[in-house]
Amino acid sequence: MKTPDVKAFFDEETFTVSYIVSDPTTGRAAVIDPVLNYDPASGRTDTRSADEMITFLTKANLVVDWIIETHVHADHLSSAPYMKDSVGGQTGIGNRVTEVQETFKGIFNIETLTSDGRQFDHLFIDGESFRVGEFEARVIATPGHTPACVTYVIGDSAFVGDTLFMPDFGTARTDFPGGNATQLYRSIQKTFNLPDDTRLFMCHDYKAPGRDVFAWETSVKEQRDSNIHINKTISEAAFVELREGRDAQLAVPKLLLPAIQVNISAGTLPEAEDNGVRYLKIPLDTI
Repeated sequence: MKTPDVKAFFDEETFTVSYIVSDPTTGRAAVIDPVLNYDPASGRTDTRSADEMITFLTKANLVVDWIIETHVHADHLSSAPYMKDSVGGQTGIGNRVTEVQETFKGIFNIETLTSDGRQFDHLFIDGESFRVGEFEARVIATPGHTPACVTYVIGDSAFVGDTLFMPDFGTARTDFPGGNATQLYRSIQKTFNLPDDTRLFMCHDYKAPGRDVFAWETSVKEQRDSNIHINKTISEAAFVELREGRDAQLAVPKLLLPAIQVNISAGTLPEAEDNGVRYLKIPLDTI
């Protein structure tokens, strides 16, 4: 199987890994899960993470065809609109984003939000194919963390979003609206059915206890053999019990409210009000 070029960009403030995946033959590329930097204390945004990716794309003479999200992120704001304005490409996400939009449209009381996914250029359905240069990429629906989670398989590489973390850290939480531990278990089995040597790229890393360096690349075989939450020896029932037990002890992500509010609109920030200032809404006593 052909191997695409994969360049990772790690944002330590949100522990997020963004990727540029490219075809070395044609120079066509996809950007996956780009970050807009945001300081919750001051409410200020900046584009340093996106600019780093743009600089790389420019120096490598890559042409961006896609700017795609693995899901509606709750831990960082997306810089997809800024990236699109800077380097082009179509934005995309899994088609079940409409369910996430409908849920949070109510929580944020955003009457103007159209919950049909039109904020994105393309909504991917399970099993759909698209191209990154000469690579035929495909989409695997992997709900569980959120309803709209998808995995992108490009050549010998799969970008799994928040379904899996590194084997020594486990799996993603399933207690967000629309999340489901049983679904996550079954989604991960789809990933485990990929060839053993498929490279798996994580969306986050937090350094597991005893590990001193950040890491975000593993393989299907390594995950299936040794993931501490889900591996070939762990039953669905055992995983669901473990996952739900852990989820009950987790705090709400600190950027969930600003991140979801922006990301359900494909990363588009709210329009400025009559004083020229944009505002995010923080619902009280709802999450």
